[in-house]
Amino acid sequence: MAAAHDEFLHAVSHDLRAPLRHIVSFGPLVRELVEDEAQGLPAGARAEACSFLGTMDQASRRMGRMLDGLLALSRIARAPLHRAPVDLNELLAGMPSALAGEAPGRRVEWRIAPGLPTVAGDAALLRQLFNELLGNALKFTRDRTPAIVEIEGDVAGDGSARLAVRDNGTGFDPARAGMLFGVFQRLHRDADFDGMGVGLAKARAIMQRHRGRIGIDAVPGEGCTVVLAWPPGAADAPTP
Repeated sequence: MAAAHDEFLHAVSHDLRAPLRHIVSFGPLVRELVEDEAQGLPAGARAEACSFLGTMDQASRRMGRMLDGLLALSRIARAPLHRAPVDLNELLAGMPSALAGEAPGRRVEWRIAPGLPTVAGDAALLRQLFNELLGNALKFTRDRTPAIVEIEGDVAGDGSARLAVRDNGTGFDPARAGMLFGVFQRLHRDADFDGMGVGLAKARAIMQRHRGRIGIDAVPGEGCTVVLAWPPGAADAPTP
């Protein structure tokens, strides 16, 4: 069933691109025709027609980004998993500089605890996981000075591991937390925060590939915490 779902996602995201390209390409041509040939129409009607075409163009481009999100989900589910020990201290050490372009001119305090676990996993997928989570943290702390992003983790005696990512951002109603891992699910308006609502769905898919779990909690106006959990035997205890 999961394989059929992955095939469906890939087919939808790939096969819908051709008609969408036509919409994106021909929309501006229609707009030029309206502007050139509709001189006999009242100015208000011409402006309204151009406004409609502008809305169509924006919507089609948004649909393209949504298809990009579906294709990314499909790739996560279908990609070969290259398991090896991944030192999360090392992986996360370079993330603040890698994400600096997403918070230009802002004061961001990165509080990454030492002694994070080493887990068995695919380094590329785990890097993508933290790109999504930390990118979200930067996005939703946009109005905070300073923005604070905290990361801490531990390993239990059975080799299971836990890692938490906290921020002091806008937060949300925790009663709605479960819906956030669905595709295209968002709690904020486009005018407030951009995005397609695919990031947490991708994060969940990556953790599922690693037989792990992901959860999220928040306090409105105070921030949120994302918790990652790896199963027993997945982690090595950190070196003191």
